[in-house]
Amino acid sequence: MNNFIDSLGKYWSQLSFEKIGEVLTYQQDAPMLFSSGLFFFLFIGFLIIYMSLRKHLLARLIYVTLFSLYFYYKSSGLFFLLLLFVATSDFCIAQCIEKTVVQWKRKAWVVLSLCIDLGLLGYFKYFNFFREIIASIARETETYEPLDIFLPVGISFFTFQTISYVIDVYRGRIKPLHRWIDYVFYVSFFPQLVAGPIVRARDFLPQIYREPKVTQSQFGEGLFLVLCGLFKKTVISDYISLNFVDRIFDAPLLYTGIENLMGVYGYALQIYCDFSGYSDMAIGIALLLGFRFNVNFDSPYQSATITEFWRRWHISLSSWLKDYLYISLGGNRKGKIRTYMNLFITMLLGGLWHGASVSFILWGAWHGIALAIHKFVMGYFSSFKPLGSEMKPWRRVIGVVFTFHLVCFGWILFRADSMQTVGEVLTQIFMNFHPEVFGQFVMGYKGVCILMVIGYILHFMPKRAEYNLQMVVTRSPLVIQAILLAVAIFVVVQFRSAGVQPFIYFQF
Repeated sequence: MNNFIDSLGKYWSQLSFEKIGEVLTYQQDAPMLFSSGLFFFLFIGFLIIYMSLRKHLLARLIYVTLFSLYFYYKSSGLFFLLLLFVATSDFCIAQCIEKTVVQWKRKAWVVLSLCIDLGLLGYFKYFNFFREIIASIARETETYEPLDIFLPVGISFFTFQTISYVIDVYRGRIKPLHRWIDYVFYVSFFPQLVAGPIVRARDFLPQIYREPKVTQSQFGEGLFLVLCGLFKKTVISDYISLNFVDRIFDAPLLYTGIENLMGVYGYALQIYCDFSGYSDMAIGIALLLGFRFNVNFDSPYQSATITEFWRRWHISLSSWLKDYLYISLGGNRKGKIRTYMNLFITMLLGGLWHGASVSFILWGAWHGIALAIHKFVMGYFSSFKPLGSEMKPWRRVIGVVFTFHLVCFGWILFRADSMQTVGEVLTQIFMNFHPEVFGQFVMGYKGVCILMVIGYILHFMPKRAEYNLQMVVTRSPLVIQAILLAVAIFVVVQFRSAGVQPFIYFQF
């Protein structure tokens, strides 16, 4: 009997160790997310050791780097070695640029860096896309079979980040780092690693060498951002996606035009809450570690022009495209026609950055055309020159409504799986609208409608109200802050419909 009990005990012990091993090793269908319980469990343990190392720079850098690499391993498996390769190659290239005096040789080092970074990005994201185009031209579509190429999570973000470092070294804006671990720390820093924001070296590197001190204000702000991000992602974005938006875009013809239009509005809110929610959590977690990132979203649907929208949406990417692509193409320095072309090309490539498909390219082209037209109108009609808060209230309201729908049309291209789906959504909206079913829609999707109303109200909430809410969290005692976090986690669990949903921008 005792032997049986001992054997049973060993079995359960082995089983639990196996489960722990499964949880802690890479699972392709279950990447580690900020909104998962595993991350919060690991982060608490990480934070305790991290704060004990705050006075030991090198030990802290090594510790955070190892945790960041493990975090990326949990997202993309052994592709963390690819991250190390990219970081190491650009670290060495930046060293060579500093030591090289001859200008053409310095440019050659930059070209080498671009070939390595963009070559890897091109293989993982675009190889099958261009093979399919070649097969179509050669009329071999029937025999074409795409290669099974795994896309490492966040490859677009860390390659853009390391490209900006090399170019800034070449331009003389920053001095290259002379210690490898410092640069790997910068590239792999886990809060922003897999879905941004794209952090510039000149903003981040000076913070590495400061002793991390988190004031009560920073802790409160970080906690507030984490709570906001959790609410946006898990409560609003995931719920309306699983229970409404996905159904519309999977079969638009099964729904009326009014339902398709509400699906587009729902997706506009979903992608904002999903992406800005991740950015909020990334910025908040970085604050808890003593690092400050720039704002990545600034209530973009409050924009009254398409130019203003791109100053508020995914700010780290739009500013990156401006500084390293638009300006490199000539910016607005080579005449008006060239300026319009540069805007169009920049956004076209920005669309391609998001994914290898015709719909993403058309999405980028749509925004490029819109920006060029706005630039043209601003140049030839002086009455349109006022921007943002300078607009008269009635014009701003009209501008916000117009810009929102301009952006929403682009979201149809962005979300649809094919151009056929785009056509079906637009056909239903313009040819089969049926506004009389709106009441039935509201009654049938009460939860979705309530969350959409709450989401848009919060989005259009004045900055002052948001700041006051942040101050309430910041000034609350630690016990109250802990209760708020517990309540937020409870609400997240209640709204989770089908497990943890990956962030939309993980695919980019």
